[in-house]
Order: sequence, then C-alpha cells, then structure tokens
Amino acid sequence: MKVVPITIKDANKVVGDHHRHNAPTGGGKFAIGAEHDGKLVGAVIVGRPVARLLDKVGAAEITRLVVTPDAPRNTCSFLYSAARRVWQAMGGQKILTYTLQAESGDSLRGAGWNKAADCKPTSWMRPNRTRKHQDVYQQAKFRWEAVCV
Repeated sequence: MKVVPITIKDANKVVGDHHRHNAPTGGGKFAIGAEHDGKLVGAVIVGRPVARLLDKVGAAEITRLVVTPDAPRNTCSFLYSAARRVWQAMGGQKILTYTLQAESGDSLRGAGWNKAADCKPTSWMRPNRTRKHQDVYQQAKFRWEAVCV
C-alpha cells in the first residue's frame, strides 16, 4: 500500500460512496489516498479544527476518513499515520479527530493516537450559522489527538 496525493473533490467522492455515517465535507486543507494494487482503497481529508476553541495555529483535524470494502486490513491506521506525517511535514504541531463512542478506536490506537476527551452529542447549528443536519451529530463521540514531533 502507498500514499497518493488526491484532491479534496476526489476524496469526497469516496466519502459519498463509502462512508457509513458522514456526508462529504465542505472543504479542507489537504487530502491523501491509500492505493493498493493500483486502486484507490481509502481517503482522508484534513482541515481546520471544527471546534473554534481547538482551532489554534499548528492544529489540524481529520474531518473524514473512509476505506472501501475491499481495502486491506489496517488501511485506516495507515491513513491516520500518513495524515499525521504529512501535517508534521507541513509544520503542524497537533492533529485531532473524532470517532463515535460505539466505534472501537483500534485504528487510532494502532497509529499511536491518544483518546483526549469524551464529547457529548451536540448540534453545530446556530441562529447565525445554519448547517445541514446529520443524524451522527446526535451521537456521543471521543476526541483523539496526536502530537507531531
């Protein structure tokens, strides 16, 4: 398996086709893919942290990570590690992401990330900032973080 550069548009296509519970993103800083036997089997989109209190210089957030049904085992860990390395190479200091509490987090632990917080369900909707509702907003999550050293 190898890391390949892809556009956010191409990564969002994979998200739209294969992500279990999230819609494509509205944008991001960069996207990378996982290629196996010449075929794109996963993608990750990295952007600014969505929570404004975490949006600090040197911080980034994996807003989407998706793998195809035929992706090799450990593709998620491969992409989490690759995104961290790319962000570090760009001068980033910390990267974070979220998982549903119903998900194991094994891929993140395997990539050397640490569970940083329990996050209660919330709505990103505000009177002056409307967003399209997704059912996933109403599920408890864990925030995971990795330091780029």
